[in-house]
Amino acid sequence: MAKGKGKDVRVQVILESIENDENGKPMVSRYITTKNKKNTPDRIERKKYHAGVGRVTVHKEIK
Repeated sequence: MAKGKGKDVRVQVILESIENDENGKPMVSRYITTKNKKNTPDRIERKKYHAGVGRVTVHKEIK
């Protein structure tokens, strides 16, 4: 980022997925990442590994 410019456009976001394990118990998985709010103003979704259920699931941005 150039010196003297305004606010930082990169912000930290939390990605969350709630899936049920094999017993039906809800398991929460969260990841922290950054995004450029100027290029990506909408909420993001990423496929990430969910350790509680042992597979890749869709994690969505929460506020």
